Amino acid sequence: MPKSLPKTSNRPPAVSIVGCTVSFGGQKVVNDVSFSIPAGSVAAIIGPNGSGKTTLVKAILGLTTMDSGQVRIFDHLIADAHPMIGYVPQRLDFDRRFPITVAEFMELARHRHLEKEKIDEMIDEVGLPASILKQQLGQLSGGQLQRVLIAQAVLNNPDLLVLDEPASGIDIVGEEAFYDIIRHLNREHDTTVLMVSHELSVVSKLVDTVVCLNHKMICFGPPKKLLTTKGIGRIFGDQTQIFEHGHTHVHAYNSTSATKRKTTTKKKKY
Repeated sequence: MPKSLPKTSNRPPAVSIVGCTVSFGGQKVVNDVSFSIPAGSVAAIIGPNGSGKTTLVKAILGLTTMDSGQVRIFDHLIADAHPMIGYVPQRLDFDRRFPITVAEFMELARHRHLEKEKIDEMIDEVGLPASILKQQLGQLSGGQLQRVLIAQAVLNNPDLLVLDEPASGIDIVGEEAFYDIIRHLNREHDTTVLMVSHELSVVSKLVDTVVCLNHKMICFGPPKKLLTTKGIGRIFGDQTQIFEHGHTHVHAYNSTSATKRKTTTKKKKY
């Protein structure tokens, strides 16, 4: 298995995907998608609910079978690239009564060659106190759990961190701190980040590249160029309404499935 690549600007693309097509029940959920994400950058996959974003992420990670296409991670086939990847799912489904501490949960991911002290370092790096290691995993708040998931995902120093709507279920204040962690990991550790997000204002400030998906790739490029009012309408549909929460968080929803009083929508997940 390949070792983690040196942190240099001469690396091959972090993610290179060509002709990815995935079908369920005869329906093409992801249709002939191709793009490349540079090493050391932050990229986001955006698009309407049910547009195939999670399916695309699972295809990149080798968690779902493609009808056709190929994915390479730092020029390695996905089967050989798993040690290079850290993954944070949209949610961790587990029995909260299950007796496992945060420390024990972190140990599940620690490679044998890695010193145990690394767990303490990563818990501190995601902004959590050392005392949380003694707490039961099921007793954590949503924000605390997401930070623990990130700490576990980056424990072994992956070159690529993949996050599927990482701030889902976290309040706005928590989101700000959460994305600060992502920014820190990218800038200080040169970790390439690929995430699914509905937070368009966060995307516009944080990421270098957006992949606009609605079963097929609608557009690809820098957020400042694509995330204009016209561009958002093209990505999310003509009946999209933009809701701003406070002055920093902007969400895009289709008006047929959301009202101005709602700040979240039910998400169709493939």
